[in-house]
Formats: sequence, structure tokens, C-alpha cells
Amino acid sequence: MKKICFYSDIIGREIFNLNNPLLNRDNCLYCFFLLRKEFEKYGYYFSTQDDIPKESADIVLYLEMPNDLPRESDLHKSYLLLFETELIRPDNWNLLNHKKFNKIFTWRDDFVDNKRYFKTNFSQLIPDHIQTNLENKLKLCTLIAGNKSSSHSLELYSKRREAIRWFESNHSGDFDFYGMNWNKNVLTKNISLHYGMKYLANIIDSIFGYYPSYCGNIVTKNEILKTYKFCICYENARDIPGYITEKIFDCFFAGCVPIYWGANNIGDHIPTNTFIDKTRFSSYDKLYHYIKYMPAEEYSNYLENAVNFLKSDKIIPFSAEYFAKTVTNQIILDLKQT
Repeated sequence: MKKICFYSDIIGREIFNLNNPLLNRDNCLYCFFLLRKEFEKYGYYFSTQDDIPKESADIVLYLEMPNDLPRESDLHKSYLLLFETELIRPDNWNLLNHKKFNKIFTWRDDFVDNKRYFKTNFSQLIPDHIQTNLENKLKLCTLIAGNKSSSHSLELYSKRREAIRWFESNHSGDFDFYGMNWNKNVLTKNISLHYGMKYLANIIDSIFGYYPSYCGNIVTKNEILKTYKFCICYENARDIPGYITEKIFDCFFAGCVPIYWGANNIGDHIPTNTFIDKTRFSSYDKLYHYIKYMPAEEYSNYLENAVNFLKSDKIIPFSAEYFAKTVTNQIILDLKQT
């Protein structure tokens, strides 16, 4: 039996545990669980590096760019899954390192050539039913994201904070937000950790780091999103072709209309009548007026369009099944030729 090592620098066999509530939030691990099942269906033993050392594996499938790059002699058995953008993992997009891998699977449209680079998306467990009952919509708008920062020119972290501050200053009763690390802002965290100046960090945090609309961290997004009509849904970065993460799908699955900003070609993948394009609005005043006074029929149309999209063939490339089959088929094809 051939062995396939699923290699990650940060996680072991728990990546297949769908019952781990901390790791498998909103079914984010389901695609890897299916990937393992798909290889096992063809008689391959598929497990992580804590079970199959990569040195003894017939194939090594890396999750993100590894710190320890494959040797040149291992090119034939080395494959790579790329999820994170250059904001978080600059090493992922060092093209010289890409030459160390036989095939690379990525969402990035401008790289895909179906020779070395193959298209895989942030994949989803598509629900059978979506709740669209308007009676559950208790508030107008929310945002769910961790408190992060970046100096990259394409980052949208600062735009999330901009949206939060605008709503707090202008229409606080119509907005709440959730996520990790908002009780301490990034600047004060760095001052405290790297310079040991906790007293200064506390002073700055008391002035700039308090968010009145912050409602804390959450366990699952769905339970929160289904109680709001709209969600500020910004990717970590903008204008990267094909960079469409789980964020917009979290909104769809909860029957919440996303206010989206991210991939510059999202219309190639997701119908534009399913979400509100933030870039169409020159100010938050205009955006707020649009969502606040949207007729019920227009709002229902957004939800109906999203449901139709999720039932159509256009959703297939975003499904966990498609992800698992794409990766498995390409690797097995090579194994049969050796």
C-alpha cells in the first residue's frame, strides 16, 4: 500500500477530527477529512507527518509552504496546497520555491495553467437547507473577524476597523461585531510584548483600543449571522484574482446578505446579484442608506439569488467534494505513471 504524508508545520492528525470544536469551527476541516477518505477509497494510506514520516512516504502533500523545503531528488513526490496570501505567508509566493514541487494546488486564478498549477478553492460543506426567515433578523448589520494588521498595500484589515468606527460614530444601534483579540489592539500588543512597556500599552489601549460595539468572541459564525440582515464581509486582502475565502459563504449559509470586498474577479465565480459590492459605494453614508432602507422585496431577492446559486452547478468548484477529487485525481494520475 502506497503511503501519502499530509505535511503541515503546525498541525497533526487532529486536522481530520471533525469533532474538535476549536479546530473545526464552521466545518473548516471538512475538506481535509474528505481528502483522506478519497485517497483511502483508492487504496492509499493517507495520514499526517506524526504518523507517516515524509522520508518514508511515497507522496508528500504539503499544507502551505514548509519551512523545510523538499530536496531536489524528491521533486517527483512533492505536492503543495497554497491557501494563505502573501499578507500572512510571503513564503507561499516565492516562485523560486515553487520549483521544488511537482504540482501546486491553489485558488489563485492568474497562476492556474493545469500543468503545474491546478485550481482549488477554499472549499465548503454545502448545506442542504438555508434559513431565510426574516423574523430571525433582529439587527441590521454585523462584522465577524479577528483583529489583525498588515503593512501590505492590498490589506483590508484597516478597512474593517474603518467600518467599525464609522458605525460606532454614526449608527451604533444598528451594528455589532465579533471576533478575536479586539479587547487589545495590535499596536498596544506590540508595545507590550516587544518593548515591555505595559503601562504605556494600557494608556494607549484605553484611548484607542476600546470598541463599544464589540460583543466578544464566538464559537460558530452561523448562530450569529442568521440573526442579522447584513454582514460586512471583507477578505483579508483585495484585488487578488480568485481569492475568495469562506467568509462570503458563511453569510450565504446563514441567510445573511454579505457586503463584500475582496477578489477583483469575484463575478467570474459568484453571481453579483447575491451580494452587495462595497466598492460601488463612495461612502459609508451611502452604503448605510442603501441597506437601512432597502425594500423587503429587494432584500428577499438577494437571499433567493444566493439560494439559487448554492443549488446550481456554479457552486461545485467551491465544494469540499470537488477539492478532494481534484487533488486526489492529479496525484493518483502521477502515481500510476511511475
